[in-house]
Amino acid sequence: MKRIAIAGVGVLLMTGCGGRANPLPGGSAYASSALAPTLAAFGLADETSILKLDKKQVVIGSTIDPKYHQLNPYGLAVASKTSGHLTKGDLVVCNFNDKQNVQGTGFTVVALHPAPGSKARLIVADKKLTGCAALALDNLDTIWATAFSANDDVAFSTQGVLQWDNGGKPFDRPWGQAGAPNPHLPDETFYESNAANGAILKVVFDDGYHAVAIAKGFAVNHGKPGSIFAPAGLTYDRKGDVLYIADGTDNTVVAFSKVSTIKSHGIVVEAGGKTFEGPDASHARLVFSGSPLNGPISMALLPNHNLVIGNTGNASGTNLMVEITPAGKLLATRNVDKGAAGALFGIVASGTTDSDTKIYFNDDNDNDLQVLER
Repeated sequence: MKRIAIAGVGVLLMTGCGGRANPLPGGSAYASSALAPTLAAFGLADETSILKLDKKQVVIGSTIDPKYHQLNPYGLAVASKTSGHLTKGDLVVCNFNDKQNVQGTGFTVVALHPAPGSKARLIVADKKLTGCAALALDNLDTIWATAFSANDDVAFSTQGVLQWDNGGKPFDRPWGQAGAPNPHLPDETFYESNAANGAILKVVFDDGYHAVAIAKGFAVNHGKPGSIFAPAGLTYDRKGDVLYIADGTDNTVVAFSKVSTIKSHGIVVEAGGKTFEGPDASHARLVFSGSPLNGPISMALLPNHNLVIGNTGNASGTNLMVEITPAGKLLATRNVDKGAAGALFGIVASGTTDSDTKIYFNDDNDNDLQVLER
């Protein structure tokens, strides 16, 4: 059985001490005299804005696959090694729509080298992948993908061969996905979000697989493909075993600290998305809420542990990226597409320092992959 893993580092603090956790307001949390020194001790107090440093915006290439001509790129991940049809550093993208641009009917995965002028190479074409919404790559660069319309969670080798698929409970319209290697678990893990019921699943692979819902209650709008809001943008920070979740309905970013230890149904997100109940409620924390977040769906962890979130709900002419610290301090915003709203799906960062960080993102208005760089 293949195993899931994506590298990352970071930490967040648990809040509360009983069965209920209340939020620290976005922004004001960082001003806490207790929180700021602790973040500094873990190297997480870097307030350098990468959105301000990366002034250049460059097109890498079209994400339309060369055979089926599918559109609307959603999932985005980076290959960690050279294997099969992937080269180390390749950007792996899946398409949500078919060539007629019908929402939720795409089933292709392509790869592009991370350089301007790159051409999309078809890696996977399989209807089990229909409505691909998110991607995660494991240590072998096996491609794990959520298939919203097929109601499936599937894995393909770097040769494009189906390795594993699972439909039915507890998966319910799979939407977001993040790999999470963790030293506290005997086997590797990934986290998945359901668009139908707002649950967050932990999936652990050993001799088979075990999938349990560790949280429920995130807001969903039961929208048709093209208008879906549900917990999304799942992003894992390894050092503190932290899972970040973007809520496009309530316009929040939430963190689950020591997420690998959260038990089945450990967290219940209360109405409004800012407070939490359940036996593991102390693991949940509101990181940020409200403006400038507006229908966020995608999110990326930067090397300095800050987060970049992609809006989809801005007015036409604005597709805003929002950069915050792990403590919820707003650092910067950046309009990366002045066309129709809702262009941002899939964000990922590369680099090891503030000076070499690049932010890659899918632009659905242009059906291409772009990068912000210095």
